Amino acid sequence: MTQDLKAELTEMVGPAEWRWLSPHADRGAVVLVDERLDLAEVGVAIATDDVATVNRWLAEALIAKPTPMQLEEWGQTWGKRFQSLIVQPFVLVQDTLTPEVPLPDFPPG
Repeated sequence: MTQDLKAELTEMVGPAEWRWLSPHADRGAVVLVDERLDLAEVGVAIATDDVATVNRWLAEALIAKPTPMQLEEWGQTWGKRFQSLIVQPFVLVQDTLTPEVPLPDFPPG
């Protein structure tokens, strides 16, 4: 069953812009996943209530809620993108290495 779930979640992983994810962060549902972890494997652990694994990742800071500084930085970057996976009630995200452009301080003329 876990392999089937992992395959299903792997198919659901996809890119998302920060502006789409921001409302989920506002309700505290975004979880930042370290790039060393497989997003689908983290999804399986959360979906199957694998508390021991999730707690180990938390203790090792491999998964965490975004910091206020990260949230501010992402909000000020145009086109900031993540790989994402929804595992209710959470949205798991991994930072991607796509080019980003800081937003201007004022709207262009």
